[in-house]
Amino acid sequence: MGIMTAAKTTVLATALLTLQATALWSQDATQDAEAFQLDLNSVTETTEGSCRLTYVAANQSSTALDRASYQIALFDGQGVVTRLLVLEFGALSEGKTKVLQFDLAETECGSISRIVVNDSPACIAGDGNPSDLCMNGLVASSRTPIQFGI
Repeated sequence: MGIMTAAKTTVLATALLTLQATALWSQDATQDAEAFQLDLNSVTETTEGSCRLTYVAANQSSTALDRASYQIALFDGQGVVTRLLVLEFGALSEGKTKVLQFDLAETECGSISRIVVNDSPACIAGDGNPSDLCMNGLVASSRTPIQFGI
């Protein structure tokens, strides 16, 4: 009887652990599915002496956005904030990927060591209501030598 109880306990514990792991995996998958991915894809010096930032924005959520903007902070090589500015990303439908370019006048790309998303001054869902997707769902990445994140 003791062996049978131990076996039942082991099976029950294994089943509970499996359910917990499945729930956590499902939660992670849902969070990834509700992501707003923002990738600093490239930086290029322009002939006018500006730094051109190219972003790839992917709204992988089920929320259409009528307007999205981000306030970013630029840091120099010594870690000093040199500029705060707002980048307007416009409307992004659910499941939509959009490529945008922003020219930073009188700024050399080599002078920027890091870009931090400071805030989202505008994040308006398709129904006209404010949304927290722009910051709470934001996944930032960079394919450039410039660090980019939250």
